Amino acid sequence: MTVRFGLLGAGRIGRVHAQGVAATRKAKLVAVADSYQNAAQDISSAYGAEVRSVEEIEISHDIDAVIICTPTDTHAVLIERFAMAGKAIFCEKPIDLSIERVERCLALVEKTGQALMLGFNRRFDPHFVAVRKAIDEGAIGDVEMVTIVSRDPGPPPLSYIKRSGGIFRDMTIHDFDMARFLLGEEPVSVSAEASVLVDKMIGEAGDYDSVSVILKTASGKHCTISNSRRATYGYDQRIEVLGSRGMVAAENQRPVSIELASGSGYTRPPLHDFFMNRYVDAYANEISAFIAAIVENRAMSPSGADGLAALRLAGAALKSAETGRVVRLET
Repeated sequence: MTVRFGLLGAGRIGRVHAQGVAATRKAKLVAVADSYQNAAQDISSAYGAEVRSVEEIEISHDIDAVIICTPTDTHAVLIERFAMAGKAIFCEKPIDLSIERVERCLALVEKTGQALMLGFNRRFDPHFVAVRKAIDEGAIGDVEMVTIVSRDPGPPPLSYIKRSGGIFRDMTIHDFDMARFLLGEEPVSVSAEASVLVDKMIGEAGDYDSVSVILKTASGKHCTISNSRRATYGYDQRIEVLGSRGMVAAENQRPVSIELASGSGYTRPPLHDFFMNRYVDAYANEISAFIAAIVENRAMSPSGADGLAALRLAGAALKSAETGRVVRLET
């Protein structure tokens, strides 16, 4: 079986996913849609796909699945449309910034019985997957504490900040999903601190740029998350899991993994400077997993429910930061 794809959105992440489809033997990119015709045409020319409208892709009988890479405020509507059109759906996170809107969307998807996968790409990073494998194999015993460091080299444009939904829903949401992926239990409480330390304009836009979060599960496991919109030394992505019998960690990745020793000491190359460079393998692996799940008729993971759970944690973290109190989640 060859899964035939329509791509909605031809921006930078759309281009990455187009490449992922093209690199997979059991997939073909049939059509691409974007409001910017030049962007759609670039992908069309690169991969032999047709440029079609969203409406044309929706009714196309030669398309089995769609990849949604459009702005966040279009995700829920497009998911609903293509679920009703009988297409399998991969959508970049989040489904929406409103929990109630996400719930309505997921209810419709469930009613149609269509497959939906959310784009939490870090679950497919080979290094993070290896950490999870070590946990599953019992190499460190019972998980007790998780530490996640996720810091960007610099803040995105202010225009993006204003429509991002805030740092907890835009940036930390990846770490909330990774915390759930590693803890093996659902958090029941959230404590968060948030500040504006990088750019006062971010604060004037109603957001934060430096946050710390502690998640706690019913059994007492902890996850600590450190986020910043500024890391002058590169794209800082690390995780550590402490267990009853040991520890497993994923270190920062570099374009070149060497170490130079001289009379002046030890030096290593700089870190990756952008998420698109750091997570190349993760993006390719998640599209491959989506295709495999369609072909083998398996449940999608991460699912829409995973996206909703991460969004709930983001909302709780924002409430905690604003009130200075621990926020308990409904179970």
